Amino acid sequence: MPFSQSTQISAIMQFLEHTRPHSILDVGMGMGQYGFLSRINLENENLFEVNGKKGRLREKYEWKLRIDGIEGCGAYITPVHEFVYNAIVVGNALEILPATLNDHYDIVLAIDILEHFDKKEGLVFLKHLKRITKSHVLISTPKEFCPQIVEANPYENHRSLWSKEELIEQGFDTILENPISWIAIHKQYI
Repeated sequence: MPFSQSTQISAIMQFLEHTRPHSILDVGMGMGQYGFLSRINLENENLFEVNGKKGRLREKYEWKLRIDGIEGCGAYITPVHEFVYNAIVVGNALEILPATLNDHYDIVLAIDILEHFDKKEGLVFLKHLKRITKSHVLISTPKEFCPQIVEANPYENHRSLWSKEELIEQGFDTILENPISWIAIHKQYI
């Protein structure tokens, strides 16, 4: 579905607040909750200008944090996305990511996306995520397989289950605590 488990929010946002990225790519942004939370929690004082009794919402070009998104289902895009994200590309991530420059983003997020690929596609997906980050890739994926088929949006179908060991094998050597999902981080060592 276009949203993820609320139990993940605190751990993911704490990680983002700790790393203080200047650029984020949110792959499979769904309803945009991580873009929105990143914008208000990481941008914060750059969103508004207060001068005496007057205040104004700053223009996007004045913001310091760049947040881009990729979403497979254009029907999920709302005015909130248009406000929060600097750029949005709608389409298949496996077709979009190969054209993304190496080391282009400080952090790449793929929250509850990996399970939507079969294992072979998932490995290609992870390879691209690691290639386009300067610093970190943060993914989350369920610890248990939850069958899901969504006729209206086949991108939502669940196709795989990933173990902690498989994620570590792919270089995601930091696992954040969560009862439902693996929240795994790959750090780029340059």
